[in-house]
Amino acid sequence: MFKFLHHQHRHHASHGEHHGLRGGGRGRGPKMFDAGAMRYIVLQLIAEKPRHGYEIIKELEQRSGGAYTPSPGAIYPLLSMLLDMGHVVASADGNKKLHTITPEGEAFLAENRQFVDAIQKRMGDPADARDDLRTLMHELKHAVITQAQDFQSNPQRLDAIRAVLRRATAKIQGLE
Repeated sequence: MFKFLHHQHRHHASHGEHHGLRGGGRGRGPKMFDAGAMRYIVLQLIAEKPRHGYEIIKELEQRSGGAYTPSPGAIYPLLSMLLDMGHVVASADGNKKLHTITPEGEAFLAENRQFVDAIQKRMGDPADARDDLRTLMHELKHAVITQAQDFQSNPQRLDAIRAVLRRATAKIQGLE
């Protein structure tokens, strides 16, 4: 997958960001970033245009080809950290916060342009992630949830989903 762990670059070690962030729950895939790499890519997205937290989550999902969706629990604390560091400012936009990069944030990105570009390049090629078992399981889970949402008005669909899942389980269990 994406290998950003323990990558040494300026500012990373000085902020003690060697712990990883994981997507978890519905539609989220395997670990993609450590905290340092996530900070850079989120700041880059805000530099491209001011964004709300939800927009950042959706943009990361789209740029990874659906292979990764960060959790709100990863993005919102990161946005708070970027605010505390002075790299972004937030303004009220209805009941949401719109995050905009500051000159300090722009300088930080410029100093670390090579690393940011490397992250973006790897995100743009998620082909190796498409066959990862965790990714495939998350895709299956998402497909089941999406197709089952209308089960109350269409019980035949729910029965069909159950049958497909039973057959798939039996086939996997029958592998040698």
